[in-house]
Amino acid sequence: MTVGVNSLLNTGKGALLAFQAAIHVTGENIANVNTPGYSRRTVRLEENPSIDYRPGQIGTGVTAKEVIRHYDYFIERQYLDKSSTMHRWDSLHANLRQVELLFNESIGDGLNDVMAKFWADWQNVSLRPDDMASRGQLTSTAQNMTQIINQLERDLGLFQRQMDDFIRQDVNRANELLREIAEINSRITVHDIPGQNNANALLDKRDSMVRELAGLLDIQTQDKGNGEFFVMTTAGHTLVDGQHFFELKFEGAQAFKSLAPTSTSNINFSGTSEREYLVEVLAGGDADDVATYRVSLDGGVTWLKDDNGVQREFTTQLQDSKVTIEGLDIWFDDGVLTAGDKFTIVPKSGLYWYENTSSKMNITPQIHFNGEDNRRRITGGSLTGYFNFRDDYIGNFREKLDSLASTMAWEVNRIHSQGAGLEKFGQVLGTYGVSDQSIPLGSLSSGLFYGDKLQDGSLTIWVFGSGNSGTPHTIDFTAADPSQANFSALDHSLDDVVLALNASLAGTDITASVVDNRLQLISTSGNTFAFGSDSTGLLAALGINTFFDGTDARGLSINQDVFNNLSLINVGHVNGAGEINTGDNETAKAIAALQYEKVNFRTTFQGKTSQTLQSFYGSLVGDIGAATSNASFNYSFNKALSDDLRNRQEEISGVNLDEEMSSLIKFQHSYSAAAKLISTADQMFQTILAMK
Repeated sequence: MTVGVNSLLNTGKGALLAFQAAIHVTGENIANVNTPGYSRRTVRLEENPSIDYRPGQIGTGVTAKEVIRHYDYFIERQYLDKSSTMHRWDSLHANLRQVELLFNESIGDGLNDVMAKFWADWQNVSLRPDDMASRGQLTSTAQNMTQIINQLERDLGLFQRQMDDFIRQDVNRANELLREIAEINSRITVHDIPGQNNANALLDKRDSMVRELAGLLDIQTQDKGNGEFFVMTTAGHTLVDGQHFFELKFEGAQAFKSLAPTSTSNINFSGTSEREYLVEVLAGGDADDVATYRVSLDGGVTWLKDDNGVQREFTTQLQDSKVTIEGLDIWFDDGVLTAGDKFTIVPKSGLYWYENTSSKMNITPQIHFNGEDNRRRITGGSLTGYFNFRDDYIGNFREKLDSLASTMAWEVNRIHSQGAGLEKFGQVLGTYGVSDQSIPLGSLSSGLFYGDKLQDGSLTIWVFGSGNSGTPHTIDFTAADPSQANFSALDHSLDDVVLALNASLAGTDITASVVDNRLQLISTSGNTFAFGSDSTGLLAALGINTFFDGTDARGLSINQDVFNNLSLINVGHVNGAGEINTGDNETAKAIAALQYEKVNFRTTFQGKTSQTLQSFYGSLVGDIGAATSNASFNYSFNKALSDDLRNRQEEISGVNLDEEMSSLIKFQHSYSAAAKLISTADQMFQTILAMK
């Protein structure tokens, strides 16, 4: 190449094209100043190769080498992390605020006030034992209390069902984003040529989608260029691999197993729970009442323990003797199990990552009982917030509300069942049943909800003829087991109880039987009966002569017989002479005193605690307030961090109109100068032509 007028024309032409490109890109920036996700772009100008010449090298102009997209991937990775955490706490806080309003005791007429009135009404009844108006007021207050508890439970359940809808929407949107990111990667492979052609618009679109995806779940990215872009969860599950993506699915209850090659049994379950059950075989053997196992409800970080802090061990059972563990029925297929075999029961809808059509992994968010996240699952985004709210927060609140309801029913029924009302019984049918009447009542396989409350001891029933005084009958269990006169929770079944009652009440024309797996006592003559001291808890556990029915917040109610007949409210008791005196108020006073007595509560995440019934409810309200406050703090904290990172990214990739206008003027003058250069070269060329 030689230096001459032609080369000067080429230099001017190249400059015109370069500055034209710069003006066009600047105009694009100005036009998209308010476009979400748009990153500022500039033209990278590069000097053309120089020519060796005398007296030295002479340049050949400039070229627009490439259009650069201003974007900081390091800041973006940090932003994705903080944004994901912020969205988790945002969804949690928004939903916890609704729960806080639900349990707002400051407005009055809440559960705490109604409970206080319930105890006061028992005290009033104790002052006027035979006053029907006082008894009616008591049942009215009790009904209000049970209805409030029922409604709270229904509202909490409604929140959980709403979360399922939100989760399903987020999972569908996440799959759409994963599919679109993979498609964009495919297009980038075609259009992006490093150093020559940058697919800036596609990169902006992809990054906007990645940001939206990070709002749904926690992710990390890796960009190797030319469409080789990877998206993974922070736990390492690949979501996008270049042009391929992996689906997420929201599926119903199911179980997984990890068995030794010699194991031939499988696990089964029925029921629902907010917890996941990890079952680990401790001692192998036949699944029919031989092998033993332990259970964890938080992924193996902690294991179920008894009230003494000792790890609970369970014996495997087949379906006919299934075991009830924390509300879930568990049984095994007939076969052999090996120590170390593990089963994971997910008795709820969960989130699964599909590596392929036949291989999936449970990535449902999980919080261990020590408060830490399960890092092998997803831990961020609104999906995590919705799952945490549904399972961990609402799950804990519902469990405490259920514990309040079941403990309220048990403690009141325990006293009430040993009392007497204004009328004696001609017949009575228990409200609590069993699943198998031949299994010991204290066994986990009996199906009796309060079976674990039963104690070894004795029970007295008073039989009344035509007179006012009754005859005591202490139930003798030697008819069921000659070696034991007293009731044994781990030895005697409902069938044994019926056998012992019929033997002990022989000649009284009062017979016991099992009706629909519940105990029934009925007099076939004019004799009536009442109940005395019961150190076993049998009466309360079987729902005989009780005030409340139900075992949880959803089912708590007044015993229908008591509700329909106020005379059956037990205010007094059968005294030592076998008399039921009208003015007796021993039972009512004992129930009223429950307001100030500490009783035992047990939840899976807090273990055993001893509190009054009202202070336990107060702790539930306090837990909700603390959870809401914690969510608010974490949301504000992470929002500040994510906002700062977003602003830092905006400083790099955002469009500043003042800068762009300055650049536009600069490139406009440069373009005019290049045009002047061409004009000058043309004049030089005309001068040369005129010389001829």
